[in-house]
Amino acid sequence: MPINKIVSSFDEAVADIPDGATIMIGGFGTVASTASMLLEALARKKVKNLTTISNSCGFGKDVWKLLGAKFPEDMDVLVRNNCIKKAIAAAPVSSIYPNNFEKKLRAGEVELEMLPQGTLAERIRAAKAGLGGIYTQVGLGTSVEKGKEVKIIDGKKYLLELPLKADFALIKAHKGDRWGNLTYRYTSRTFNATMAGAARVTIVEVDKVVELGELKADEIHTPGIYVDRVVERPEKYIEQDTGTISKEAQESHDRFMERKSA
Repeated sequence: MPINKIVSSFDEAVADIPDGATIMIGGFGTVASTASMLLEALARKKVKNLTTISNSCGFGKDVWKLLGAKFPEDMDVLVRNNCIKKAIAAAPVSSIYPNNFEKKLRAGEVELEMLPQGTLAERIRAAKAGLGGIYTQVGLGTSVEKGKEVKIIDGKKYLLELPLKADFALIKAHKGDRWGNLTYRYTSRTFNATMAGAARVTIVEVDKVVELGELKADEIHTPGIYVDRVVERPEKYIEQDTGTISKEAQESHDRFMERKSA
């Protein structure tokens, strides 16, 4: 039977994600690089006690609407709907836009394991590659070192950091085919490409499903071997992102910042 990883709906794509699962959520921090519709489907499912692995913990739809996003949900939709028990992240809160995760963290409603961004990425890559861990100097002499193996390599100390594995990864790509081959746009390639294959099941939200062969071999960023499911966004929700925001969105953002600093 021909390989076909295309799933007909977002709800179907996340239907088997249970309470208590560990989930990687792709994207560097912008909503354009986030699997918004998969996250919304997961929130509709009302899962509980998730452990999430991500670069950030979401800014919320009000912020992204302010900046002109067509479909503004990020990881905040899981936070608002009380789906998360613990987050493992590099940049969980923001000094510019207060987010719901910070409020829940201060109230003792969620747990946080904070990691340096490079360590987060490399621990995910270690899981993807089947490695036993990585050695890094980041965290030496701090509380991060507590309980971890220290090894001397070429006369220098290194900490052993173990792989970060997950049950599911929810990532966003620009184009994908029925084999699961993917391409990304702009900075969307960062944690999305890193997480593809680091979880037991990788689910991808794409702007467009294309025919086999349309993605040339040297243009493919993530080979289909790392992907289990692909689901396509409705055309009206595709972000026509050029890397800049509109004049109206910029003016709205500036007014917000003026009110915040007043």
